[in-house]
Amino acid sequence: MVKKVLITGAAGNIGASIAKRFTLDGYVICTPSRLELNLNSIDSIKCFFKINKNFDILINNAGINEISNFTEFSVASVEKVVMTNLTSPALLSKYVIPHMSKNNWGRIVNISSIYSKISRSKRVLYTMTKSGLNGLTVGLANEYARDGILVNAVLPGFVDTELTRKNNSPEDINKLCAERIPIGRLSTVDEVADFVFYLGTVNNTYITGQTIAIDGGVLTL
Repeated sequence: MVKKVLITGAAGNIGASIAKRFTLDGYVICTPSRLELNLNSIDSIKCFFKINKNFDILINNAGINEISNFTEFSVASVEKVVMTNLTSPALLSKYVIPHMSKNNWGRIVNISSIYSKISRSKRVLYTMTKSGLNGLTVGLANEYARDGILVNAVLPGFVDTELTRKNNSPEDINKLCAERIPIGRLSTVDEVADFVFYLGTVNNTYITGQTIAIDGGVLTL
């Protein structure tokens, strides 16, 4: 039977590449729009699962990164980032796990970030929530391994996306590659997608509870 995949954040470059990778291999994918699934709303998540059921694979890819000095974040901003980056992946996992457990097979891949391990100025909320996502990964992996559910997190580094090109000049990117990335280049979205695909499919039979960076060696510095 063809397996059904729920992918959040598929409108972005990385999410779109992940969706394409699963589609090319014959998986049935669900990539809900914000109108169909608002990850900043508990009610929206509940309503989504009243209509959409029985996912075999969950890719928690959606996330936001609000950049500001920590003391200048509003309470609303804190709530929004926590809800989108951490609470919603936990709730989505909660709703897909019963079907996975029933079939004794499931895969959950959480898209975290190297900034769950390191950080920089004005990234406190992002680091906090992505670190929490790593914790969710480890906890779920431990609890549901005997149900055939493998849970892992992928930690992208600096990826060649439209947003990266928009926020950085060519000179900035060249400097980044020379000074921060041992391999000396940005990763492609397809490199990230291929890795997510491996962890999230029948290809992966024994890896669980891992938080694995795909960063060209950034975390080795």
